[in-house]
Amino acid sequence: MNTATAEHVADVLKAIANPVRLQIIEALEHQELCVGDICQAIGVRQAIASQQLTLMKDKGVLASRRSGAKVYYRVENPNVIRVLHCIYNHCEDKQEASHAQE
Repeated sequence: MNTATAEHVADVLKAIANPVRLQIIEALEHQELCVGDICQAIGVRQAIASQQLTLMKDKGVLASRRSGAKVYYRVENPNVIRVLHCIYNHCEDKQEASHAQE
């Protein structure tokens, strides 16, 4: 992997490495949602959600479209979902192994 690719990968991983951003991606996994629906789904204020959405959109993780007064967000690249599922599975396996040792 060359340096430019490594830096881009690191930027994408940093863009999703936050509990609120992970919850947003999970909410958007199967459907696009407007900001208000995202806030309701994950229980955060609109200002927080908007800030996180902008960050992920700027890094190419999310895309958006305007419909009237609302902006709808969706996951831009389904590979992000695949990576997150791999990480979730890793974390679940580690957690199960930890409980089995107790």
